[in-house]
Amino acid sequence: MSKLYGYAGRILRINLERREVKFEEVTKELAAGYIGGRGFNIRKLYDEVPPEVHPLSPDNKLMISTGPIAGTGFPLGARVNVSGKSPLTGILGDSNAGGHFGAEMKYAGFDQIILEGKSRKPIYLYITEKSVEFRDAEGIWGKTVSKALDEIIREIGDHRVQVGIVGPASENGVLFGGVFFNRVRPAARTGMGTLMASKNVKAVAVRGDGYVEVADQNKFEKIVDEIEKEVFSHEQFWPRRIMGTTRILLAGNRIGMLPAYHFSRGEVDFAYDVSGEKLAVKHNVKVRGCFSCVVPCSRVYVYHKDGEIVVNEGLEYEALAGMTVRIGNRDLEKALAAVDLLNELGMDVITTSEVISWAMELYERGLISLADTDGLRLNWGNMEAVIELIKQIAKKDGFGKLLSEGVVKAAEKLRKGMELAFHVKRLEMIQADPRALKGYGLGFAVASRGADHLRSEPFIELSDDPKIGMEMFGEPEATIRLGIRGKGRLVAYYENICALVDSLEVCKNLAENMNILNYEKISELFTAVTGISLSPREIEETGERIVNLERAYLVREGIRRKDDSLPSRFLKEPMKVGKSKGQVIELERMLDEYYAARNWDVNTGIPRESTLLRLGLADVVEDLKRRKIELFS
Repeated sequence: MSKLYGYAGRILRINLERREVKFEEVTKELAAGYIGGRGFNIRKLYDEVPPEVHPLSPDNKLMISTGPIAGTGFPLGARVNVSGKSPLTGILGDSNAGGHFGAEMKYAGFDQIILEGKSRKPIYLYITEKSVEFRDAEGIWGKTVSKALDEIIREIGDHRVQVGIVGPASENGVLFGGVFFNRVRPAARTGMGTLMASKNVKAVAVRGDGYVEVADQNKFEKIVDEIEKEVFSHEQFWPRRIMGTTRILLAGNRIGMLPAYHFSRGEVDFAYDVSGEKLAVKHNVKVRGCFSCVVPCSRVYVYHKDGEIVVNEGLEYEALAGMTVRIGNRDLEKALAAVDLLNELGMDVITTSEVISWAMELYERGLISLADTDGLRLNWGNMEAVIELIKQIAKKDGFGKLLSEGVVKAAEKLRKGMELAFHVKRLEMIQADPRALKGYGLGFAVASRGADHLRSEPFIELSDDPKIGMEMFGEPEATIRLGIRGKGRLVAYYENICALVDSLEVCKNLAENMNILNYEKISELFTAVTGISLSPREIEETGERIVNLERAYLVREGIRRKDDSLPSRFLKEPMKVGKSKGQVIELERMLDEYYAARNWDVNTGIPRESTLLRLGLADVVEDLKRRKIELFS
């Protein structure tokens, strides 16, 4: 095979039970067909984890994969995807994180790490170019993310080692535990930390001295120069550098899209008090970025807690809104303390904010009482109760035990509140009300991992500019946030882009939010880095192939059109206040258009046979037919 530039060239497969290590080659066909990261993971997941496998059985697999861009020095290009069958949702589990792990993994010589089986006792893995060590983790089992991380770094004796680690919540079986990179950069959605802990793996540490060679260095450097100029001159550069995504909270309040008081209102009168702007002015002390990033959107902040000064890092919009407006909390410092606690215990803040705000709404409406909550007064904004509840969830203790399996199972066990459990396909809703963002709402409904904005992130919808909609999608309403027409094409377009950037492992700040990477630019970049020539049309088809393979995986798990839905509040209850007052989301019309844009069967939501064959997925067609799943031509 000709030299494969951009990639480390190897997949590391580790059997935890037998403590066996195997190395596989990254083929040109895999690279060209699935790029890396999310693409590599779904291809392996489809092939190796059939529907019969329980998410927490040793037969489930955990996959950590990065892309050809990681480690090259390309700006905003060093992320990783962590994938497996989700313990929380029972379908596709997948989460993406930044930091330095992806680049280090490449320098250690690997594009993908696959964990199989289950270790007989707690371990952590130390992976270098020369060896894979199974190290005893019994001494750090049960310790928080920071304490365990410090001990691993001290034991290895190299501060440059990069570590993905789980917290005690994952070890205790909380179904929404995450894998945390660089201490505060979590791949937290869908319970990938819980999956890792179920294999008795506390952490994966990597360290390498290799490098990544690109195919056309001059062309690559020219693209980097062009991208950096566009980034530095972009109107969002300074706001994102100063505030990161926390800037969304105040902006979201202006258009009435906040999830305030468990999505009962889209705006609040205390938005500035808990905003990214307030955080920047009062608490932030410096910025910090991921590997090779020129938009260092992570921030180091300082605040007071119990009379002491606390210094920490991170906090994006989802965490900020989740621990403030969603639960009715007006105190920014208490929100910071809650997020820090969640990170140390290793839990997904989005799912946690839903289970707590769901319980608060039930409590405020008198549907549950102190007898149900073990004495916790779950009034809006009661942060003492919230902190106690977070601890209980992590320990699976008291009322927290009920919430530790996610909002759907909590409602099932409580036998009430299911109509107020805000999820899609059992994944809890993010911090945006779809009644105020119709394209985002459609994206939540069809996202392959459940209620999630990062599968499509149609940020351009916020432009409210009909000219852009007409130029890009032939429909002015496509880029009007409260419009309906054209949303199917909008979401399908950005889903393909998102699948590509999650496979290249580029940050969505660059692709979606700043809208700098299009198919032409991705084609140029991929060819310069890897030496594999894919035209813009072929690049778009690659993104489309990844989206369709994920859908086929869901179809095999029983997912159909009926599951591409939203909670009834967003479909039937008009927004009560704010700039989106009176709005509901007209989902079915948008779904019809989306399936047409995808060439999926409109009645079932199953990809048509002709679509799968066009994308080179004949093996998937054969597999689905063997399983008696009807495909339309």
